[in-house]
Amino acid sequence: MRSPTRHNTALSLSALIAGVVALFVLAGTALALSPLPRSDYTVRAACGAPSPGRASCLALQLVPRSAEAQAHTHPLAAAAPIGGPASAASEGAFGLTPGDLHTAYQLPDKTTGEQTIALVDAYNDPTAESDLRSYDRELGLPPCTSANGCFKKVNQRGETTNLPFPRTSAELEASEGPMAEEAEGWGGEISLDIEAAHATCQNCKILLVEASSPEYEDLEKAEHAAVQLGATEISNSWGGPELGETPAIESASQFNRPGIVITASAGDDGYLEWAAQAPSREPSFPASSPHVVAVGGTRLTTAGTGAWQSEKVWNDGGESNGKKDGYGAGGGGCSEVFEAQPWQRGVADWSEVGCGLKRAVSDVAADADPYSGLAVYYTSRECESEHEGQIVHWCTYGGTSLASPIVASTYALAGGAHGVSYPAKTLYENTTAHPASLHDIASGSNGECLKPFNTKTGVSGCTSSEEAEASCSSKAICLSRLGFDGPSGVGTPHGIVAFELPSTEGGPSEAEILKKEEAERQEEAQRREEGKSEEEAERREEAERQEQLEREERKRLEEAGERSSGGKTISSNGLVAQPSSPSPAPAPAPASTTVASGPATPQISSLALTVRALFALNTTRPRATQVAFAFTLNTATHVRISLAKRVRAHGHTRWQVTRYSLTISAGSGRIGRHLTGRGALSPGFYRLTATPTHGAARSIYFQIG
Repeated sequence: MRSPTRHNTALSLSALIAGVVALFVLAGTALALSPLPRSDYTVRAACGAPSPGRASCLALQLVPRSAEAQAHTHPLAAAAPIGGPASAASEGAFGLTPGDLHTAYQLPDKTTGEQTIALVDAYNDPTAESDLRSYDRELGLPPCTSANGCFKKVNQRGETTNLPFPRTSAELEASEGPMAEEAEGWGGEISLDIEAAHATCQNCKILLVEASSPEYEDLEKAEHAAVQLGATEISNSWGGPELGETPAIESASQFNRPGIVITASAGDDGYLEWAAQAPSREPSFPASSPHVVAVGGTRLTTAGTGAWQSEKVWNDGGESNGKKDGYGAGGGGCSEVFEAQPWQRGVADWSEVGCGLKRAVSDVAADADPYSGLAVYYTSRECESEHEGQIVHWCTYGGTSLASPIVASTYALAGGAHGVSYPAKTLYENTTAHPASLHDIASGSNGECLKPFNTKTGVSGCTSSEEAEASCSSKAICLSRLGFDGPSGVGTPHGIVAFELPSTEGGPSEAEILKKEEAERQEEAQRREEGKSEEEAERREEAERQEQLEREERKRLEEAGERSSGGKTISSNGLVAQPSSPSPAPAPAPASTTVASGPATPQISSLALTVRALFALNTTRPRATQVAFAFTLNTATHVRISLAKRVRAHGHTRWQVTRYSLTISAGSGRIGRHLTGRGALSPGFYRLTATPTHGAARSIYFQIG
């Protein structure tokens, strides 16, 4: 854990200033207050450094240390200015509000489709839902509760019962030792995650998945539960060293989930974790996974209207009195294990990044500096203060723990993954197609500072050039520049266009797309009809064989003069009901192909809606559970079922994946299933896709209304 700097500060001048402010207020004079200097605060890490096999949460709490800062009368750095002393979270006294986020990044506050954002964390936060309720009430957000179906909390197996330690706040209060301290730190992380997600996408569903411990095995089980419960976006505000990871292990992990947006925080200790008390000298995992969207950290500055003014790479690290100190820095670096995806290696001047063929962290970035952090409600002694005679639990959190849920929720605002296997690719493509859709961060570095940390100003004692020269030979992996760079990736959000499906000029027209889809539907309909004809022929042949067997049995009994014998009974119509000896087995069908050695490649055939589903879907708003289907699978495997709806946005037609997707474990043969979920399907054109693991996808199309 980073040790915060503590000073015995003379408070007489601060107290005098606070008194003058109070006099102006009592006199009815509106006094516009500027944010206090950074040196009036310090930073506390919510979780300690991770031990081998475990991850650490990456939330950083901004802690006031002067009298003025403790009075919470000044808005924080990036919070929208106000006309008088701040006092409440809604006035910027504790950091960014939802309105500040939306104004700065030009985001809508709601998505047009149904999206579920999962936050994967460790331990249980007993007050998570009540804290979210207090957050919503203070900041004017629509309620998100378990009662209205917006909020859900489960354990790593997806169960709403048997939650991890601590079960109650009283149990946490009564507990002592490292585990209790760790659980309380993760509680702050949980409040930050769910409140940042709800602040960014205010009509998205929030799914909190709590792992039993910060061990990677438990966190990956929680990741799996999020997928199984239909999450469209998953945010991971935690990480640890790459130690022990291999491409094969990672490829089989829960982070390789094509079609789902998975974001991961890049870390809070700078380039290759140099600012950590025990530097690992490698980027944080799972952010270094080539299958996730790695999110770096920036320092956000807003104008007088709250609009975006500037951003630079966040770096407040350094040394003081011979030990690591400072307020943190956005993580990143070149992976030692994983190669970069083609879309990352395809950026302009990739050779200048300095990673060769290896993965560069990050892909994208967002605000992470605790000094420009988010106001968070968390029932904890660490966040306790008095406001208008009442005890409240507001505090300020930052770190890339804030950046990850912001980016995951921005994807949700844009409609999710849109069927793209790895949504990070969308960002890189839109950087070229729509350069203005992201803020290009071209200032700052997350490299190591070899000079003392400046406790008077609260900032690094180095210039960006000095940091980068000492750390990465001034390569773009630790030094920001125009275009892609390691600390900020392709940039920070500027609206949601960068997170939507890219539109390429010169590509197929809408008429051509629709014509192709219609041809695919007709081809699929023909295949279904052929499949039905084959199945009907097989049923007729089987019926004829059974009838022949029954005729032979009756003839044999009649010749023997036996109408009943040995427990054998002939029904009134002459059919054998209980033969005393097994009937001759039908002759096996001749093999048409030779079975190859080794495991078979999974193949799906005869995918079709059931007759009952076809009738049910011929109504105004059928339920998702009425979408029943069947298919034939040649070998046992897992099959991902996804339902997408064709929508039109910004003049382009695209497929928007709904929340009714699921993964099933299926054996070989004929499989029948139906979608899950309580929602109703609105009129429109839909695509149902079945994708077996390591096999080709097969789709069918249908229309409602």
